[in-house]
Amino acid sequence: MFKNIKQDIPASIVVFFVALPLCLGIALASGAPLFSGLIAGIVGGILVGVLSGSQIGVSGPAAGLAAIVLTAISSLGGFENFLLAVVLGGAIQILFGILKAGVIGYYFPSSVIKGMLTGIGIIIILKQIPHFFGYDADPEGDFAFMQMDGQNTFSEILAPLSGIQIGPTIVAIIGLGILILWDKVLSKKGKIFTLIQGPLVAVVIGIIYYVLTKDSSSLSIQGTHLVQVPVPEDFSSFKAQFTSPNFSGITNPQIWITAFTIALVASLETLLCVEATDKLDPEKRVTPTNRELLAQGAGNMFSGFIGGLPVTQVIVRSSANIQSGGKTKLSAIMHGFLLLISVMLIPKLLNMIPLSVLAAILFIVGYKLAKPALFKQMYLLGWKQFVPFLVTIMGIIFTDLLIGIGLGLAVGVVVVLIKSFQNSHFLHKEDESNGSQKIKMTLAEEVTFFNKGAILKELDQLPADCHLELDVRNTRFLDYDIIEILDDFALKARLKNIDITLVSEKGKVSNPESFISFINLRSS
Repeated sequence: MFKNIKQDIPASIVVFFVALPLCLGIALASGAPLFSGLIAGIVGGILVGVLSGSQIGVSGPAAGLAAIVLTAISSLGGFENFLLAVVLGGAIQILFGILKAGVIGYYFPSSVIKGMLTGIGIIIILKQIPHFFGYDADPEGDFAFMQMDGQNTFSEILAPLSGIQIGPTIVAIIGLGILILWDKVLSKKGKIFTLIQGPLVAVVIGIIYYVLTKDSSSLSIQGTHLVQVPVPEDFSSFKAQFTSPNFSGITNPQIWITAFTIALVASLETLLCVEATDKLDPEKRVTPTNRELLAQGAGNMFSGFIGGLPVTQVIVRSSANIQSGGKTKLSAIMHGFLLLISVMLIPKLLNMIPLSVLAAILFIVGYKLAKPALFKQMYLLGWKQFVPFLVTIMGIIFTDLLIGIGLGLAVGVVVVLIKSFQNSHFLHKEDESNGSQKIKMTLAEEVTFFNKGAILKELDQLPADCHLELDVRNTRFLDYDIIEILDDFALKARLKNIDITLVSEKGKVSNPESFISFINLRSS
């Protein structure tokens, strides 16, 4: 794990700066204490990072769970009752892992996963535009279309136009310039520019700018536009920020319902992220999904025990890790330690970081996920890849992550059905010497009830006095619905004077009275 430490440590610093505002923002959007988001980030980095089989995935509080958490805290009668649901949800996730439910992660089409990555990239950019210009009415990490502040993704972009904040905007532009210069030019000039990442330099410049201009009436950055980490007065007040679950509510059925909801949604988000990060991984390593569910379950149990939000593997932090050159799980683990150490020792320094600088960092992360070249690539692959890809993107932008994925998956299933309809059989026609027509129908390897319409249409259009050769030598599965169609056609064929020859690997059968014989041939 320490072999790539020169790449993993710089990457962990970038992930730390990306994770910090998201941990706080998701906690705020969830109606939970701010420190609970930091706990989830620390547990997701250290504990889940150690237990996970993913080398480049990063776990922490997820934006997709914010609405569930917000509703649950009020409906369950308090934060302590909700924490019990998180603990139980983690136990259910461990059960999912034992039952090997992680296999579900392998059944998402590539077009939908690529659409998910692109959609998240676009939504990151759209959500960061207001923060870039110093408009911070909506918290970081609120990725839903309808926002907490009453705006939506697009109306929020127009809001800063009425009053752009000069200080945050200046430092954001400087930070973005540093990031682009570092990425395109300096990183290729020497090892020092690889070890010291551009985001770290941008954040340091942001802190220096804040300190130098805090007495200026026009160029200063107000406290509402800075990171806001809770600042404990001493170690006792730091410990007081940790909260224990209310275990007396374990018989409450509503807590169990919430626990199962958390387990299900967190597992789905994790499996989707695992599939996506494996695609982004330059070394194309494959994450064991069942082990990931076990790791996430353990993480959620521990996070709930000490007062943290539920955790999942998350694509924003994972992609930032990959883009920054992270090679092993050491990067995710170190980012967790950086969160822990910084909130304990330097919370006041963290509270000097302008949110607009972090928005500039997220701009770069979003752009690398949603490069325009990917749209062209998917378009050239044909409509069967492009349509699910596009539907997934639009669904994520105008609803949320899981609904967008669901829409893309639904379209993907429709595409599969269309392909199945088109590829159920092959038909070849030729004229015989006696003037009649010989028609050869070759069935596909698997023929199901989805193919009923296509096969029935071809059989009904066969002319009278022809010869049909039905070739099933390559067919390994023939649905009973199809056999019924063929049986019905055998009766109609006599009325239309159509000769039928059934060709199987056992030989040829002329004018079979029943196609049930095909099943018998297969079973023998």
